[in-house]
Amino acid sequence: MSVLLDGKALASKIKKEISEESKRREAAGKARPALAVILVGEDPASAVYVRNKEKDCLECGIKSVPYKLTADYGEEKLLSLIDALNGDPAIHGILVQLPLPPGYDERRVIERIDPAKDVDAFHPVNVGRLTIGEEGFLPCTPAGIVALLDEYGIDPTGKNCVVIGRSNIVGKPMALLLLRRNGTVTVAHSRTVDLPSLTRNADILVSAVGKAGFVTPDMVKKGAVIIDVGMNRNAEGRLCGDVDFDGCAPLASFITPVPGGVGPMTRAILMKNTLYAAELADEIG
Repeated sequence: MSVLLDGKALASKIKKEISEESKRREAAGKARPALAVILVGEDPASAVYVRNKEKDCLECGIKSVPYKLTADYGEEKLLSLIDALNGDPAIHGILVQLPLPPGYDERRVIERIDPAKDVDAFHPVNVGRLTIGEEGFLPCTPAGIVALLDEYGIDPTGKNCVVIGRSNIVGKPMALLLLRRNGTVTVAHSRTVDLPSLTRNADILVSAVGKAGFVTPDMVKKGAVIIDVGMNRNAEGRLCGDVDFDGCAPLASFITPVPGGVGPMTRAILMKNTLYAAELADEIG
């Protein structure tokens, strides 16, 4: 039977380390890390995510500065708010919760955030740094997955790694981080021909497609490490991933559960990025 990759336990450990570092900063007379979280509109899932981030901040000793705006707030006013936060030395990280309501240009909004405060690592400057291997913010979900692999001693070096999904948030940066760790990486997507022939050769299989039960046992190599990024609802309304867990777990050497796998790690890395943003601000002065 496979070993569960316990993201909840590791996230708790990381958040405890961040809390201790936040206390050390305050004891040394440094500013408490502060994260501005902007929520535009009434999307229920986004509201839940924002509440969870506020709880994480409290747990980590990070100051949460929420901005809850109506859907008709307007793009120009939102950009002006971001400008103000960019110029506020008391704010170290800025996060705009996506998706934005219709009528907002998400790309324009993301590009308005100061790259030194871009804790989601979505700004083109930070994407470029990731691509060429420079130090900087790492996208939260892919970085959380790498931290989980490290915790369980799973080394991608020389392994066949297949990432299903090519989004800017997970698929593409996940491939880049696995390449950094010397994995041999294939990115599969909706136009891929004969996907199972690729996934059956994967030593490490990452699924980020957002379809319940998409990865079935016939797609999995015996002994593979399976990382399930999906957050879906099945026919009964229960939270589930992309992977047929009951069918695939007996084949895998390691597998992430849903919930309790990748999700908590994403939030923990956001907190880690906020601490890093505060450290960057110290260096800039």
